[in-house]
Amino acid sequence: MGNLTIITEFLLMDISRSWELQVLQGVLFLMIYLGSQVGNLMTILVIVTDPTLHFPMYFFIANLSFIDICSISVIVPKSIVNSLTGRKSISLKECAAQIFLYTLFAPTEIALLVVMSYDRYIAICHPLHYGLTVTPQVCAQAAGGSWASGLLYSAIHTINMFRLPFTTSNEIYQYFCDVPQIFRISSSDVQFCESVLIAISSAIVLVCFAIMFMSYIKIFLSVLQIRSAEARNKALSTCTPQLSILFLFLISALITSLGPIANKASLKNLLIAVIYTMLPPFINPLIYSLRNKEINNALGRIYRKYFEFPRRVLLNYDF
Repeated sequence: MGNLTIITEFLLMDISRSWELQVLQGVLFLMIYLGSQVGNLMTILVIVTDPTLHFPMYFFIANLSFIDICSISVIVPKSIVNSLTGRKSISLKECAAQIFLYTLFAPTEIALLVVMSYDRYIAICHPLHYGLTVTPQVCAQAAGGSWASGLLYSAIHTINMFRLPFTTSNEIYQYFCDVPQIFRISSSDVQFCESVLIAISSAIVLVCFAIMFMSYIKIFLSVLQIRSAEARNKALSTCTPQLSILFLFLISALITSLGPIANKASLKNLLIAVIYTMLPPFINPLIYSLRNKEINNALGRIYRKYFEFPRRVLLNYDF
């Protein structure tokens, strides 16, 4: 043990030694980050300020937007700073914090998607029971349970992965502290325990996805029995944003889990990581605004209230 070197910091992926390319990467990441933050903050602002959106479905959408704000903020700002300054190191504590926070938000989002599928199932398949079943107290408990499950999952994985010191390597072939990369350089004891935890959590995730797909199958079967075309379209319009988010999340999860663990730095690894870390938080607000009529209408009301009316007053004012 006396000959082992205890690692206290890690070296992140460096796909190019060109300073210009590193700056370009930092600028692109900054643009994606700002676009994601603006879109998600706008979604939350519209839902909070517009009384017509004070319903359970939009309460959960606001929670998803908050998760997107937090998840992309965990890893991207650090990467932007590293790209613009030429630094590639991250301390052990910062790496543990990234792992803890990122693994907190992913399972929380899965739990919220399950809750949202149940919410749409009750609203469309049992509309007369909706007001009695999905109450504000139930919504608060469901959201709190989702966050608690994410916190438990994150704590277990982070404690297990960092309970023993790293002594073999400090190179991470990714632009942030990715779980597979930490798994790669962990000790054999940690890898065994983590494999068991991943197997158990994967089974739980599969059950969650099965529940969601069963809920949406029942929803579509109920929608097909509606005679009015307008009512069918309205019912489907409340489900398509959640389904789009679900499929985007599923694609990101498959890309993450099915691909091999990278053993060298490459542009391919960087692009794959961008797909599952930055693309969902960036696209989700577009899904809400483009596919949800109520949010679109609320955005229009806010625009007319705060932009068109003052502009009209100034144009009509006789100087």
